[in-house]
Amino acid sequence: QVQLVESGGGLVQAGGSLRLSCAASGSIFSIGAMGWYRQVPGKQREPVASITSNGNRNYADSVKGRFAISRDNAKSFLYLQMNSLKPEDTAVYYCNAQLRVAAGMSVSDYWGQGTQVTVSS
Repeated sequence: QVQLVESGGGLVQAGGSLRLSCAASGSIFSIGAMGWYRQVPGKQREPVASITSNGNRNYADSVKGRFAISRDNAKSFLYLQMNSLKPEDTAVYYCNAQLRVAAGMSVSDYWGQGTQVTVSS
């Protein structure tokens, strides 16, 4: 069974920083693209940043220049460094991974349980 576990969320003042981590564990054959999404109550989950297995990165326009995504392939970890945080960054942040659980199996999406980030003004 595959698990994605996020950590690092919390309460921070505007202008502050947080670093989110996501640990992938379980029966994993290979991990492809990974990413961070966020969701606020009443709105759809939206992509924040993504990174492919060879390091290509994409960011939502709202976080470009403030957030940085990285991964440690050897340890199956995903990170999101969030700087210059704004109140509008407040959301539950979810880790996503596209992975195979065995050779020859199709790629499937897996999600973490989410971690709350609250930015006070």
